[in-house]
Amino acid sequence: PQGIGSPSVYHAVIVIFLEFFAWGLLTAPTLVVLHETFPKHTFLMNGLIQGVKGLLSFLSAPLIGALSDVWGRKSFLLLTVFFTCAPIPLMKISPWWYFAVISVSGVFAVTFSVVFAYVADITQEHERSMAYGLVSATFAASLVTSPAIGAYLGRVYGDSLVVVLATAIALLDICFILVAVPESLPEKMRPASWGAPISWEQADPFASLKKVGQDSIVLLICITVFLSYLPEAGQYSSFFLYLRQIMGFSSESVAAFIAVLGILSIIAQTIVLSLLMRSIGNKNTILLGLGFQILQLAWYGFGSEPWMMWAAGAVAAMSSITFPAVSALVSRTADADQQGVVQGMITGIRGLCNGLGPALYGFIFYIFHVELNELPMPESASGGSVVTQYHVQQNSIIPGPPFLFGACSVLLALLVALFIPEHTNLNIRSGNWKKHCGSHGHPHSPQAPGEAKEPLLQDTNV
Repeated sequence: PQGIGSPSVYHAVIVIFLEFFAWGLLTAPTLVVLHETFPKHTFLMNGLIQGVKGLLSFLSAPLIGALSDVWGRKSFLLLTVFFTCAPIPLMKISPWWYFAVISVSGVFAVTFSVVFAYVADITQEHERSMAYGLVSATFAASLVTSPAIGAYLGRVYGDSLVVVLATAIALLDICFILVAVPESLPEKMRPASWGAPISWEQADPFASLKKVGQDSIVLLICITVFLSYLPEAGQYSSFFLYLRQIMGFSSESVAAFIAVLGILSIIAQTIVLSLLMRSIGNKNTILLGLGFQILQLAWYGFGSEPWMMWAAGAVAAMSSITFPAVSALVSRTADADQQGVVQGMITGIRGLCNGLGPALYGFIFYIFHVELNELPMPESASGGSVVTQYHVQQNSIIPGPPFLFGACSVLLALLVALFIPEHTNLNIRSGNWKKHCGSHGHPHSPQAPGEAKEPLLQDTNV
């Protein structure tokens, strides 16, 4: 296969790191451009932009996953990374086009589903939860330093340099995929020509949702993912804007917050996740992650001081163990030639949340009149940041109403997850898919005899 060396988890890790490092550099400039472009109803517009992107991801994820199962992962890694990073150069050229292209890029903003399928191709089942944890931790690691670097370069040299640097890193990622990443899907599993039939049933996102309901265990997992990721998607889309504009954080403070959260998430998704999987099992690991998520969302909802945001952020890092745990469960219980479809299905649920969550959070912010009426001045004469409206909701009982709604949603997810069995066997095949697999299928990730099964499964989008 074309590429450097044999397919490995490290190829996938580098692809994810470069893509989200490029976007991380733009954290501070994006918040500024967003507020300058939409000075009124900033949170509402932010929610709508992210909402359209998420809904398009939901519609396209199953198709891209299914196509990657037939035509290979490399070409779809290239496609998703290219279109996900396409809006970056437009930030300084035309902010309106920048936000428009971000919305449309949701059609291909499903890099994670292709990467998880890539990892599933080349790992044994007992290695998969650790591999998924490494990929998720790499996503967090890419955001440890990039927002701080972007904020510093923007302050010293201007945002234009930051945009150029982010564009260069995105191009580097594309070149890396072209030159270095080998194909992970065995040749014998792929058809001889690009004209191979694809079952439109498995590519239709709504058909895949109907298929979810055919197996009660799949249904429980998907409901858990939906209820837990809906508030998480809304939170990720608006939280840094909330810190910057409402809680009075400076650009440097926001970057430091992301860095600390990223470091703690890396520790949680590698060392802590591995220990929990071995000691308490997959199901209990999921339940623990959901419990931490409820705590951090409630803390965000009632918190009115900056130190409360920092404390809740530390708890949020522990809640990040849920996503890789669910991914491990779903991939372990699906056949080797179905990994792209299964991951596409879960990513489709998350894509639906990426559409509904930000729009819902923006609407709740709008209902409760959480807005900044004036632009903050960049720097005061003494060199400190001046924020014209600080602690707007300080006297409110619930300073962050959407976060409290999110805590209630995750509580429901926790109740649903209680009914997921510790060991399960998923059956999501359709008749057409069985027929298709009869000619092209070939198991290449066998489970070692006597191996214990492990369960459960982001964001981040950032």
